[in-house]
Order: sequence, then structure tokens, then C-alpha cells
Amino acid sequence: MSQSEPVQNMNAKTLENATSDLTDGFHLLIDALKLNGVKTIYNVPGIPITDLGRYAQAQGIRVLSFRHEQHAGYAAAAAGFLNKRPGICMTVSAPGFLNGLTALAHATTNCWPMILISGSSEREIVDLQRGDYEEMDQLAVSRPHAKASYRILLAEDIGLGVARAFRAATTGRPGGVYLDVPGSLLGQVMDEVEGKKSLRQVIDLNAASIPAPAAVARALEVLKSAKKPLLIIGKGAAYAQCDEKVRQLVETLGFPYLPMSMAKGLMPDNHVQCASAARSLVLKESDCVFLIGARLNWLLGQGQGPAWGEKYAKKFVQIDIEQTEIDSNQTISAPLIGDIESCADALLDAIGGNWEKPSKGWTGAVRSKVEANVARMAPKLRNNNSPMDYQGAMGVIKDVMAEHQDTILVNEGANALDQCRSIVDIHKPRKRLDVGTWGIMGIGMGSAVAGAVETGNQVLCVEGDSAFGFSGMEVETICRYNLPICIVIFNNNGIYRGDGENWSGGEDPSPTVFVKDSKYEMMMQAFGGVGVVANNPDDLRRTISEAFKSRKPTLINAIIAEDAGRESGNIGNLNPTSVVAQHIYPQAKK
Repeated sequence: MSQSEPVQNMNAKTLENATSDLTDGFHLLIDALKLNGVKTIYNVPGIPITDLGRYAQAQGIRVLSFRHEQHAGYAAAAAGFLNKRPGICMTVSAPGFLNGLTALAHATTNCWPMILISGSSEREIVDLQRGDYEEMDQLAVSRPHAKASYRILLAEDIGLGVARAFRAATTGRPGGVYLDVPGSLLGQVMDEVEGKKSLRQVIDLNAASIPAPAAVARALEVLKSAKKPLLIIGKGAAYAQCDEKVRQLVETLGFPYLPMSMAKGLMPDNHVQCASAARSLVLKESDCVFLIGARLNWLLGQGQGPAWGEKYAKKFVQIDIEQTEIDSNQTISAPLIGDIESCADALLDAIGGNWEKPSKGWTGAVRSKVEANVARMAPKLRNNNSPMDYQGAMGVIKDVMAEHQDTILVNEGANALDQCRSIVDIHKPRKRLDVGTWGIMGIGMGSAVAGAVETGNQVLCVEGDSAFGFSGMEVETICRYNLPICIVIFNNNGIYRGDGENWSGGEDPSPTVFVKDSKYEMMMQAFGGVGVVANNPDDLRRTISEAFKSRKPTLINAIIAEDAGRESGNIGNLNPTSVVAQHIYPQAKK
């Protein structure tokens, strides 16, 4: 074909011959993702990425379309945690990008690898603010919320851009990466052979980072000196996927341990060293705390305050791959900079067969407290109240997870989260997905989809009715793909509880009260799934069992007493206090 011959003047055969040795931005991006192991994309289609999704599906990538970009992003973030590889979310420009950006920030905060790929407006229009369709400088907007951000302008650079995104998402502390893809890039063409040469496969995606021998020796000296040591295992240890090494280290040391919520199951919650049921005791009384994949952020009260006992009385040992995390809240007496597997290997090698475990006085006291608290809670978990309280309902969830240990438990809410986290044991690693470090609402349906798609396992999603409202429309997505997800909504008619009053005496309901007796089960029925009501724990047990046997999309409207919850759950102390409210509103004194 001559360079001057216009495409419209060619017949179909001539055009086919002319393009058979070409590729374009669409297919180069797909090929680059496939080359780096991408098997699934979570997206919301629209301009300019609709065809990108179609072509990716045609090329063998599973493409799951959501009703809202945020939930597609939460699915990608959860996939990153489960797989130790970047989860991929794809969105349209501007508003779609902003919706996905919340999930990207969530991934970055949680230290999970994720890549957000968004279509965008053309640079020559955006930069002069000429008013393009969905105009926004998305690269600039993304940077404060991502570990790294890149824009690809040339088809020949697609391979480089994807490789850079993969490397940035996983190297060191993992996080979210934004990849900006202007619409015109996708249509660019180049020679197919040259295009294939331009693609790059990232080698050694999760490279080892080995701690210094002196740091290992220092850490062991601090740990040896402890009389009342404590281990805290964070979700970073679960993400590391060196489960046996961590278990060997924990059991060799013999320390009581507390698992953070998404680290539950890395060591079974019913393990003899697990101190979850004696949390207050071990936090207050311990004299040395060993952090493995955990940070002293708000979830641990920054390692200070009354819950931690006497100020400055504790020494801390911390494994972290990010040097700037060390001393961020408390002085770390012995930092171990490196990946968890390499640090565990180094510690075990240095210990050898010569380690003196903590005294029976300490471990025995912890065990006695655990057993006493478990025994005190047991009767509460066996009630059959109607409507249910949280303890009776969670007793059922606890039994279900013990009987079906490969089930992925997704959990969010206030009271629903707190009660589930403290009551329900997890027995295997990476079987619990929740709100994570940010403590955000709305992760439920996206995380549930990722759990089902990435593992093939049954998913049990335990939701507060408020939390479910953030992503509830995605039950259509769950039904569309016929995923084995059972959603249990703890319905107490409101945020925290459903008995709130309008203090003005007006007709509007309290800001924390929903429509009474909402029939959430009908939402699932509307899309062809199974929707049922559970009024008591026996109902709940039966309906979950039926859902698991059928593996059909199921929603259980679990009726909880209106007054069963409490304001903000276990983090009510984070609410600011008005010094004048009690003088103005008599109800505030209740």
C-alpha cells in the first residue's frame, strides 16, 4: 500500500493485508499485561476503555465488569493481597478515575499491590484547559494517593509503562500505582514484530531484601532479655506468603501472640500461644513486643496510652521492609529491615536449636486468662434469641468457619466488624478480608467478588446493614457471574443501632436510622439469586448451610435487635465530644 492511499479507498481484502502485520495500543497493552501474568481485570466499561475490555476478554483475560468503579478497585486491591501480585482495575476517565482512586488509596494504605489503569483526555487539550470530554489532569491528581504514577503517550512505550507499574507496585513496601492511558494511545499502530520486541516481563517481582547480620544479632539479644514477651502478627506477614517460616519462628520463640484482623489464620486462632482473648493483659503487662508485618498505627493505639501500660516500659523489635516506618511512633530497640521471609530465615538460622522459651509464669498467666474469657463468652454465643443479638449470630458464624476452613470470610461494619473480628476464629491464612488499615466502609462486595474469583472458594460476607449500603448494588454483579458468595446482612435498622431519635421532635428519622424492616433479601431475588430471612441463630445456621451446599449467590437478611449495637462500635472513643451538647439536648445524657 502506498503511504498516500487513503484507507477508505481500499477494499476489504487490501485493508486486511495492510493491517495483518500491524498491532495497536489496545493489543500491546493487553499483551503486556498477559506477559506479566495478568489473568483477571476488574473494570467498569465506558469511553475510552470499552473496547479494551472486549479485546482483553477475546484474548483470554477474564474481565469482570462492576456497577461502580470503587468496588472494582476494591476487588483489585483484595486480589493484590491474596496473590502477592498487582490486582488490575480499569476505569474510564475523570469521574470513573476518581471513583477508582479511592480504592487505589486504600491499596496504598494497606500496602497491597494494585494497578489502576484509566483512560484520560488528550494532553494538548488538558494542558491548555480547552474543555475536553471529562477533562482532568489525572496524573497530578493521583500522585498524593499512589505509590507511583505514570502516563504512557507512545505505543512503543506501553511495555515499559506496564513494567514500571508492576515493579513499583511490588518493590519494597507494596502499594497502588496509577497508569494513565490517553484514549489516542489505544488507537496508535506500529509494526507487530517491533511491538512484541517492545514488551517487557518483570523479573523477580518480589525480590528478597536480606537483613544485616548485626541487626539480627541485636534483635535476638533484645528478645532474649524479655521476661514477658509478646508477638504481634500483622497482615503484612499474611501477605508475605511464607506461612511455614512464620509459624516456625513463632513456635520456636514460644511467645504469646496477637494477630491483627487480616493476619488471623496465619497461626490458627485456637493455637495454644494465641492471646487474642487476653488482649488487654498482654498489651499492658508485656515488657517486649515483637512486630512481624504490623505497624504501630491507630489500630494499635500508636503503641501508647493506658492500654499499653507504663509509659516507656516496653522495648520493641520490628520487622519492616520500609526503613521510614521504624521509630514512626515508638522507639524501636532492634529494627530488622528486610522482607519477612528473609528476616524469619535469618532469625531461625541464628537461633539454631538453642532458645529458651518464656517462663511458665508468663505464658501460664496468659493462657489462664484466655481460657477464662473464652469460657465466659461461650454461653452468650449459644443463645437462640429472636431478634438476634450479635453474640448469638456470631456464634453461628464461628461454627461455620470452623467447619469450612477454606471459606473466605469478608467482613465490614461497625459492630458487625468488631464482634466478628473478636469472636470468629480463622484457621488458615488469607481467609479473612476486611476494612484494613483505613477502616473504610464499602469494601464488602468488591472484596467478596475477588475472594471468589481469585481462589474459587466459597465466600461468606458478613455485613452491617450500613456497610452493605455502600456497595449493595454489586449483588447484581455477583448474580451476573454466578459467584459462590453468601452475604449475611446484620440488620438492626440503622447505623450502629436502629432506635435513634430525632432530637428536634420533627418527622424525619434520626440521621442514624434506616427504613424499618427493610427487605434486603428481595434485592438478591430481583437479580435471580437466593434471598432469605433469618430471625434467630437456628435460621441463620440453616440458611448459610443451604447457601454453601448450593454455591448460589445468596443474601440472608439476619434480623438483629435494634438496640444491640453501640455508637461506632469499639472505636467510639474516636468520636469528638461536645462540651455543650449535654446542656442543650437532654437526650445526650443517655
